[in-house]
Amino acid sequence: MSHKIAFFSESGFEGKISRNFENMRTEYAWYVALNSTHHHIGKLPELKDKKYDLGIVIIPKTKIDQLMKFPMIEEMKRVCKKIGYMQEGPYWYFQDYPMEQQIWYYNALMEMDVIFGHNKADVEYFKGLTQKQHVYQNRSLMITDEIKPTTKPVDRSGVLIGGNMVRWYGGFDSYIVAQEFDESIYAPSMGRKIEREDEMDINHLPYMNWVQWVNNLSRFKYAVHLMPTHAAGTFALNCAYHGIPCIGYEGLDTQQHCHPQLTIEMNDLRHARELANKLKNDSGFYETQSATAKNNFNVFFSEKEYIYRMNEIIKKVINENN
Repeated sequence: MSHKIAFFSESGFEGKISRNFENMRTEYAWYVALNSTHHHIGKLPELKDKKYDLGIVIIPKTKIDQLMKFPMIEEMKRVCKKIGYMQEGPYWYFQDYPMEQQIWYYNALMEMDVIFGHNKADVEYFKGLTQKQHVYQNRSLMITDEIKPTTKPVDRSGVLIGGNMVRWYGGFDSYIVAQEFDESIYAPSMGRKIEREDEMDINHLPYMNWVQWVNNLSRFKYAVHLMPTHAAGTFALNCAYHGIPCIGYEGLDTQQHCHPQLTIEMNDLRHARELANKLKNDSGFYETQSATAKNNFNVFFSEKEYIYRMNEIIKKVINENN
């Protein structure tokens, strides 16, 4: 990447991310793949004029009232030749803000030279919302250098659900479907975990950094993630890397691309149960879904594919004649 790219977010670190970074969530993977530099949003006034060819801001989901007091757009335009926005969370999240914050958010989008969304459906939403030309998908990504699976596929067991017992994650629905496997059920401990959840027959995993999480994930045989909140879709993607079949909802590109035959219509728990039973009882079907997930991960979500696609998009945005 010959262009100078910067990301701005609420994260406190400054500079570049190394490839062996232990908490390589998808946004950090973007920074690595694009050889970009990260700055906290509040550091913008300290940066030189026109330092970057493109600056992309990830507007946080919370504390918008504080961000509104800061001349974010003016500073980004001073520091960067072109400015962009990267979606954080589901596309509709800003509509839960107070009215003045919704207007601020919309006005910020309208100042952008380029807008990036997680899924194709998000891209169409932002196109319609802003009527802007440069609206593209920025796919979720994994930097796989430090991934060392703990378990061979033949030794896997248990079913992992993708979230906790709240509507945001759809954890209860995933739990009900997971019972069809007649295996021990596991779940991560997320920030939205509720009281008394530990009393259920679910084995809650401790908090882990990203590398620990993905390595540990390799020990599970099945996955269910009936999460109605669509954003980056990293759970389905992480499962696909290991070839773990994951049942999930349509509308999430990582799910649809990597686990096409295990992707169901929203709320169709009957079909989800049927797929769970087929995975459990039909070894040929299981092996096909596992192989498909691994293959499609490499086809759609490899680092090489990501860099090529994003290079083409960024060149188009930066080289456009104003």
